[in-house]
Amino acid sequence: MTTFPITRLRRLRSSPAIRDMLALPMPGPERFIYPVFVTAGRGVKAEIPTMPGQHRWSVDRLGEVAAAVAGQGVRTLLLFGVPPPAAKSPDAAAAADPEGLVPQALRTLRADFPDLQLFTDVCICAYTSDGHCELPAATPAARNDRALDALARMALCHAAAGAAGVAPSAMMDGQVQAIRTALDAAGFADRLLMSYSTKFASAMYGPFRDAAGSAPGHGDRSGYQADYRDLRTALREAAADAAEGADILMVKPALFYLDVICELRKNTALPLAAYNVSGEYAMLHAAAEKGYGDLRAMVREAIFALARAGTDIFISYWALRYRELLQP
Repeated sequence: MTTFPITRLRRLRSSPAIRDMLALPMPGPERFIYPVFVTAGRGVKAEIPTMPGQHRWSVDRLGEVAAAVAGQGVRTLLLFGVPPPAAKSPDAAAAADPEGLVPQALRTLRADFPDLQLFTDVCICAYTSDGHCELPAATPAARNDRALDALARMALCHAAAGAAGVAPSAMMDGQVQAIRTALDAAGFADRLLMSYSTKFASAMYGPFRDAAGSAPGHGDRSGYQADYRDLRTALREAAADAAEGADILMVKPALFYLDVICELRKNTALPLAAYNVSGEYAMLHAAAEKGYGDLRAMVREAIFALARAGTDIFISYWALRYRELLQP
């Protein structure tokens, strides 16, 4: 093996042309998904204080954000419902209401933006009285299994309203199988299932819970979300979802979990999505506002880190500013 001074790796960084020739390309906007929060009311564009530049939108104003996203070259949205308190109940019945916020949003966007791909988040936490992703029962297993039917009905409701794909995020054991079985039986075998297969009980969700109003009313979600200290079980979560019929696997959060993305990339041929979550977004914004770094440079480095680790699909709030921050 040759060594210095024969080997001079700086030769491979000697000019912009050489560096660009050897560099990984920036993922194009077609590989990004933009999350959208749909809220009740009319004429609403409500700023989310903990997520600068992000808003909750009423159905009648969704065209504004959809047009802005499409103008960036981004082709896919991920819709989250933010229902009013009156829609919450112990059994989360409103999650499968055909006239709920997400079905309304799907029908509106499908009519006005037929070229956009629309995914929906499938979780009942925004619709349960206690803010949990499971339903009340005497044991953890029963709480898990009671939620499966509710999640399947929610996914069917979204598919019937025009969702191209559903993204179950509750981290209930068996949720992918329950949803895939229900979709296929109802004639929706063509709908994609993008599973939050490796979703960690993370401290990085704070701004999202502010945006979606989905913080648990008691306790936390560590009993069903993945433990960041336990890589092996986290990887088993993804393997189980793949076996149950997931079309796409997802790691959430993203930047603190590059090792997980890398390990999954080695062990699956399924497409991998990474959710560049609200806390990661807010963290870079705060650093830039304090003058600790250049926002464009930090965002680009973060996205390249995800790409190097093996990410295929980038779920990111930065998608709304793709041309400004990410376009080469």
